[in-house]
Amino acid sequence: MNMARLAAMDATLAARMLNEVREATLAGQRARIAPRPVIEQSWGRMLRGGVDPDHDFRSGLLSGDEVRRRREESPLRQVLPVLRVGLLSVADAAQHIMVIADAEGRVLWREGSRRVLRKADGLGLQPGADWREDVVGTNGVGTPVVVRRPVQVFAGEHFVRSHTSWTCTGAPIIDPRDGRLIGVVDVSGPLETMHPATLAWVDSVAKLAEAHLREAHLASLERLRAVAAPALARLGGRALAVDRDGWAAAVTGMPYVRRIGLPASLSPGSRWLPALGSCTVEPLAGGWLLRVEDEPLATGTPRIVLDLLRPDRCALTVEAPAGSWSRELSPRHAELLFLLTEHRSGRGAAGLADDLFGDASRTVTVRAEMSRIRRYLGELLHHRPYRFHEDAEVEVLLPDDPRDLLPRSTGPAVTRRRAAAGGGPPLRP
Repeated sequence: MNMARLAAMDATLAARMLNEVREATLAGQRARIAPRPVIEQSWGRMLRGGVDPDHDFRSGLLSGDEVRRRREESPLRQVLPVLRVGLLSVADAAQHIMVIADAEGRVLWREGSRRVLRKADGLGLQPGADWREDVVGTNGVGTPVVVRRPVQVFAGEHFVRSHTSWTCTGAPIIDPRDGRLIGVVDVSGPLETMHPATLAWVDSVAKLAEAHLREAHLASLERLRAVAAPALARLGGRALAVDRDGWAAAVTGMPYVRRIGLPASLSPGSRWLPALGSCTVEPLAGGWLLRVEDEPLATGTPRIVLDLLRPDRCALTVEAPAGSWSRELSPRHAELLFLLTEHRSGRGAAGLADDLFGDASRTVTVRAEMSRIRRYLGELLHHRPYRFHEDAEVEVLLPDDPRDLLPRSTGPAVTRRRAAAGGGPPLRP
């Protein structure tokens, strides 16, 4: 049943049906209508995490100074005009509000209908509030952070009972430079004011915001290229100018590379980088000048740690003789690296395509993603077949409950792994 369309035609009936589904499912009974998969899975996470559906828990608000600091430092600040133009005028007229939260689910901005803003105050949906899913239950801010896709939560689909008169639609905003989640934009209001097209509307505006970030990034690379050109022209040997995220603006003495992996704590001096080996790192306005040194790499056993403990944030840490670094992973890269830990002897593109999509012919997508992974893992990841370096120690940190393993993944191999460990459907009797 299309609940969005039903809510638009008869909000009272929709709310009653959703409440029946919610009460039956949370009581371990089979409802007449099954909850949508994204909602059922979220409720399962809440029950396993001990969130009380009858208790409106709110953590302490951030101070005004901390909210202002986060606003100043957030890349979301760059897309505020896009979000306001795309959402705010319609939201205000339709008695909604626009809510913008950071990657941690902290509300940074909210604007829109004054009447709805007052209702939001009663729910604790205000600047500085923590709206992570594992704090306030299934909702249009915290749930998109976990599943990394747009989610609409109607009335009784909220896990916490006090939120069931509310409906919210949120879409994640992904930084195009590194695939990192930087926040969520949400449109919220009473159930009777929502429209079936709200989900597509909010998602399209989030995509416009990402396109704006992409254009701004390209402009910054052009500026860096102009700064680096005189220095590169004077150099012999291999060198490149990259921005703070490792995107190449200019290259000399070597084939062009689009991006290389950089440690978060990179500083000037002699450094070892997985993709290049030993380098001399010099600061540039807006980035770094990397001069490749033709020296042997430090010897020793590297250690690779794949951290899948948190369903909303996966990370990779490499501890090598020449230095250590960590990186937050996109959901797709987390899937692929997990699959390689399951196949230490190696896995070809066709096998990974079958694992991810149930279709061994989708090798082009797999090869493109593996190429991106090799940019930051360098020689620690071999190909033909894809596999970790034979001397590397590889450790995987898995969640306590197997149902929380890569919850966004629908890949057949990941699904089988969850089921084999006892992670079947979370709520069905």
